[in-house]
Order: sequence, then C-alpha cells, then structure tokens
Amino acid sequence: MTTSTDTRPNPYFPGDHWTSHVFIGNEVMDDQIKHTLGMMFFGMSDLGECLEAAGRIRVDDEESWVTAWSDVASRLQRRAEAAERKGRLVSAADAYLRASTYWRTSLLHFSFPGDPRVRANAVAAYACYDRYLELSDYPGQLLKIPYQDSFLPSYLYRSPLAKGPAPLLIFFQGRDAWAEDTRWVYDNAIRRGYHCLAVQGPGQGAALRVNNLHFRHDWENVVSPIVDVAEKLDGVDRERIGLMGLSFGGYLAPRAAAFESRLKVCVANPGVLKWGASIKENLPETLSQALEQGPDTFNAAAAALGDASPLAEWFIRDSSWKHGVQTPYELFKELDACDLTDVAGRITCRTLVMDGTEERFSAGHAEQLYDALTCPKDFLLFDATSTAQLHCQTGGTATAAEFTFDWLDEHL
Repeated sequence: MTTSTDTRPNPYFPGDHWTSHVFIGNEVMDDQIKHTLGMMFFGMSDLGECLEAAGRIRVDDEESWVTAWSDVASRLQRRAEAAERKGRLVSAADAYLRASTYWRTSLLHFSFPGDPRVRANAVAAYACYDRYLELSDYPGQLLKIPYQDSFLPSYLYRSPLAKGPAPLLIFFQGRDAWAEDTRWVYDNAIRRGYHCLAVQGPGQGAALRVNNLHFRHDWENVVSPIVDVAEKLDGVDRERIGLMGLSFGGYLAPRAAAFESRLKVCVANPGVLKWGASIKENLPETLSQALEQGPDTFNAAAAALGDASPLAEWFIRDSSWKHGVQTPYELFKELDACDLTDVAGRITCRTLVMDGTEERFSAGHAEQLYDALTCPKDFLLFDATSTAQLHCQTGGTATAAEFTFDWLDEHL
C-alpha cells in the first residue's frame, strides 16, 4: 500500500471542516448558495443547476444573483409545462418543484422592491409550487390565514400517518429564507404523524413581495391569529400546538410565546435575546459608533458606506424595505425593539434553544436567551462532529431533523 506524503491542504477545504469552503466572497451570498444546495436532499434542487447558477454570480452584485437563478427557474418551468402537456406528470412535478426553489432563491438576495421581478418571481414561485402539489402526492395545500385586511400565504401539510387528533407544528423562517425551502421541518413532521403549518409572516416571502406586509417586533400579534385558525383545523389536537422560528425567527417565536398561552412548546433556531445587538456586532465599527451620535450622523454614515462595506449597505437597504421604514436610523430603532430581555420570563411553555459552534450571524445570543428563560428549557448545540454547525444547520438538515424531532417527539 502506498501512502501519500503530500501535506498540502485541500484547496477546496482550506480549514478543518467542510464549512471552510467558500463559493463566493460574500458571507451572506455564500450561506444562501449553501442553503439552496442543501435542498438537494429533498429533490428541491440539483447540484449541476446550483453550481451553474453560482458560477454566474459576482460578489455583491444583486443583478447577477437574480438573473442567474431566474434563468435556471424559467428554463425548468418551461420543461415542466412541456412535460405536463405530454402527460409526463412525474417529470413535470419534479421540474415544477425545482423551478419553484430557484424562483424563490432568485429573490433571497435582491433588495429592490420597485423592480417588477420581485412580485413576478414570487408569483411564479407559488404557481410552480402549487402545480407541483397538484401533480404529486405530497400532502400540502395552500391556506390563506386572515391577517388585518390581508392574509398570510401559508401551507398546511397534513400527515397521512396521523392517528386521531394529532400535534400541529407551526413554523416560519426569518428575514431571508422562505418556509417552503425548509422542507426538513414539514417533511419530518408529517413522517412522524404531526400536521405542520408553514407560514409566510409579515416581512417574509410572498407576504412581503405580493401582499406588502412588513415585519413587526410584537410578533404575538402575528402568531395569535395563526393559532386561532390552527385550533379550528380538523384533526388537530388543540392541546399539542408547537411553534418554531428559524434565523430571525429565533427572536420572533419566543416573543410570540411570551404572550400566547396556547402553545405547548417553542423552538428557537438559533435563539436570539437581542436581535438589534446581534446585528450591530456585525456592522463596521465606524457605523456602530455613528449610531450613538443620533439620526443625522448615522443616516449620513450609512449613505456613505458604498464600496467600504457593500454587505452592510445591502443589509440596511434590504432590511429597511422588509421592516417598512425609510431611514437607517428608523431601521435600527425597529431592530432594537426586537429585545426579549423584559419578556423572556413570561414564557411558560417548554422551550428548545438551538445553536451552532459556527453560528456567524448571532454568535453567543442563543446562550443569552437560554439563560434568560425561567420556563422548562433545553439547549441543543451542533458542533463540528455533527456537520450541522452553521446558521440554521445549513448543509446539515438531516442531522437537524434527527435531533429536533427527537426532542419534539418527547415534548409535543
């Protein structure tokens, strides 16, 4: 047997773990590409399609992002429509599913609400996803949850394995991803005999891009109308309703649980105590200092970001749209209002706080939330041995499902 003496590092994995591989030199874009690649596990994306799109994207260039993913999506949608006309329904369903993924991905990193593609791509995503559900045997149906004078686009996934009144898991994503992307949650729920309600809340998905609904810090006013509907669904055990939030949802779900007593469990993935503080830790130091000097100074500093910090510039523009504010200073007032310090002690349901050793966007905040809770609580940390140590277990959702649903099986 010959043993290699080449000690040079693998150029594709310059660090100790797979997470060191970088597809593109923008931390958020890179995470979003890995997020879309991770959907291959469920047939919602394919390796070649993702890498072909990723290869056309330029760092910090949102136009290249939306164009690359839209091109793949439109090509697959045309193939799906052609297959359906020929009666090849399995091929059509599969292509519709991947097309819907890429339409959604095209909007993950596109922050210009006035561009007509924002609404058009969101509508196309839902048209393709609805057609997939109609042609396949996947047990999902569109549900419009009344909210103010509009509605929250949602999908109810009924488990064919449910026996009698069954638990219901309500979940939503955060400020970037879409609930439909998070198939590891609803798929594992229905395989275990739970029903699952995947919600697009204000500021998210089509609720933002089609219905023009924006984030709010008092998320209990979003969740309580959802629970009102959930309690009336046939086959749902009203005593076993759980709530899960991912990413920014790691603040939103505990916030709602502090005021909504009908929840049996809450999952924060990852947990966040002070969302505004977690964001400021990722800002350029000069911008953080300007925030303390009042609105005029801060707004001027944010406007001058330009080439100095295009990622921060993107985040402020994107978040201002999603929170429905006009200036950077107003945005950070909204973000600072996303603070559980004074309400975490009101949560009474059993709560699971999740985290990862390579959490890049709110490092340390899950532990702060866990410490602030006085309810029955558990902490779940994914380390490098799990390969699920990134934000929201990107690239490790099979492992995420295993441990999360083992906990839910015990407590929900």
